[in-house]
Amino acid sequence: MPLSLPRRTTAAAALALAGLLVSAAPAATAVPTATAAPAPALAAPDIPIANVKAHLTELQSIATANGGNRAHGRAGYKASIDYVKAKLDAAGFTTSLQQFTSSGATGYNLIADWPGGDPNRILMAGAHLDSVTSGAGINDNGSGSAGILETALAVSRAQLQPAKHLRFGWWGAEELGLVGSKYYVNNLPAAERSKISGYLNFDMIGSPNPGYFVYDDDPAIEKTFKDYFAGLSVPTEIETEGDGRSDHASFKNVGIPVGGLFTGASRTKSAAQAQKWGGTSGQAFDRCYHSSCDSSANINDTALDRNSDAIAHAIWTLGTEPTIPPGDFYENTADVAIPDNGAAVTSTVTVSGRTGNAPATLKAAVDIKHTWRGDLVVDLLAPDGTVYPLKPFSSSDSADNVVATYTVNASSEVANGAWKLRVQDRAAQDTGYIDSWRLTF
Repeated sequence: MPLSLPRRTTAAAALALAGLLVSAAPAATAVPTATAAPAPALAAPDIPIANVKAHLTELQSIATANGGNRAHGRAGYKASIDYVKAKLDAAGFTTSLQQFTSSGATGYNLIADWPGGDPNRILMAGAHLDSVTSGAGINDNGSGSAGILETALAVSRAQLQPAKHLRFGWWGAEELGLVGSKYYVNNLPAAERSKISGYLNFDMIGSPNPGYFVYDDDPAIEKTFKDYFAGLSVPTEIETEGDGRSDHASFKNVGIPVGGLFTGASRTKSAAQAQKWGGTSGQAFDRCYHSSCDSSANINDTALDRNSDAIAHAIWTLGTEPTIPPGDFYENTADVAIPDNGAAVTSTVTVSGRTGNAPATLKAAVDIKHTWRGDLVVDLLAPDGTVYPLKPFSSSDSADNVVATYTVNASSEVANGAWKLRVQDRAAQDTGYIDSWRLTF
């Protein structure tokens, strides 16, 4: 007996049935294939919040014993580096200290490499370990430093065998102008820079009046974090307060893909933000930002826990994703909004470096989020403008989303060039967007 839904059923009901419904048959030039879903990434472990807070307690004790801070050039910073390094050495990481000079004082970066993984594809996570001179810097940035430390230790506990090589970094003198991370990046040969497939930055992830902000730099990294928080039903916003003001800028400025998380600093939480995240509107996300009260009491445990788990999720997801044969796979992960009952929109994938024509089995994998997929017409446009229909309009196709792989005979088309996915919504009352799509040759 076929499944059916009344027109404009609730999104929740449609979603419940989405996995049971088959896409309407497209035109003859593009036949959907029953391809198996990619193997899921290894699930990340839960990061114990007690362990993360234990690191913060230690950093607070270090600051207390060293004049109340852990700032560049002060004894508290070097003691912080020694603490983190000892943990990583005991866990089986290969660690190295990189020295630099700033403001007349010696500074240190700590780099930790996990054995294995493709040395030509490096996934790196980092956080600055220094505080300002006025306080212990437990949220800024003991929180990010502790989060990536415990994630690194979780990698060791799991004896993870990632596809990519994993590297972690703790930066010095960030508070003086990103000095440590700039020194690291500027001293990497160009060939080594090109091996870093992504850098993830974590600066203030436990603010006491938190927001949930995601960097919008690299689309794939951004999507990884957004998907994680969506799974927790925690809304996110694009991070703007710290844009260019933390260590990711050092990597971004030389063309390395970057992303990261942030829970807010001195900006004020709005009423709308308080409604969706809790906390207090009209108050700073961190009232103790760069102040003496940035102590171990200046942490929101829920935010710290969620963000630490999100770090692990990103390391496991991005670090264990399979290697794609060079030139066989082309993807666009940038979201493109689809106007309701409006003009067609396109998303472009540029193919280069191939010889000859496209194959007779060109695969177009489509992921479109939409509340009524029957409204959508989906086409693949070859570089010369030839249209390959993928999905027709169908008033009876009442489920959510278009997640399907279509095989197109494109053997008459030159492979190289700008291929476009074109999507048009031809009826009212529904919304959606192109989430991602890929071509496999």
